[in-house]
Amino acid sequence: MRSSLALLLLGASLAACTPGERLGAPEPGPGLYRQSFGNTPAKQVRTLIVVLHGDAPTTKPDYHYAFARSAAAAVPQSIAVALLRPGYEDPQGHVSPGERGQTTGDNYTPDRINAVAATIRHLQRRYGQARTVVVGHSGGAAIAADLAATHPGLVDGIVLVSCPCALPEWRKHMKTVSPTPLWDAPVTSLDPVKLVGGMQPSLRAAVLVGGDDKTTPVRFSRTYAEALSLRGIATDFRIIPGKDHELLSDPEVISALQRLAAALPGKS
Repeated sequence: MRSSLALLLLGASLAACTPGERLGAPEPGPGLYRQSFGNTPAKQVRTLIVVLHGDAPTTKPDYHYAFARSAAAAVPQSIAVALLRPGYEDPQGHVSPGERGQTTGDNYTPDRINAVAATIRHLQRRYGQARTVVVGHSGGAAIAADLAATHPGLVDGIVLVSCPCALPEWRKHMKTVSPTPLWDAPVTSLDPVKLVGGMQPSLRAAVLVGGDDKTTPVRFSRTYAEALSLRGIATDFRIIPGKDHELLSDPEVISALQRLAAALPGKS
């Protein structure tokens, strides 16, 4: 459940929108379906924020649109673009090309990661002076981590929220939470913690997890944050007390994004 404080902040950001601000405008161009938020002219954008939703096994995701709206309002000179992951459909009927998968950790595969990367490259051509920060929740966090490792230099920062970042161990955990033979099926997904060695040390990262998260318990985020630190990557690791898996709307996530964006050097 999203906290009442987080919802109040989201409402306040909506009330503060200036005339002409894009509120969920479909972002043009090829690739995954996406909506953009913010009113900074393209040539003046200094931070491109890309938002990835989670696996959403029982719903059609659109909560990442609300986060992108708040992110654009919180980070100066930014545009936030919320992507619909490959094969997913949102409640309004928008669909991204590709296969959704079984949502058992099976859809963090190279083809899906490459589809996200191609869409980001298209956005970067439009916002050529911007640093790129990818914010991912749950399965979207795993994809963001894999993306940063397999496409080094593509992004400048990652904010990972409720991440299943130690994939085989997380799938074993989920089999105890939701017993089904699907968790035993082999997958070709990439395991984020095993890819940390491919990341550029200049990357900046924030890793956040709820203290009461039963879906992606703290140990998975801690393991990944420790691996990042050993790689020499500046990492802001935070456990949010009393919070569960649905953490993306929490004000702490926006605060972490603000700190990370402010610490990134400008593009030359």
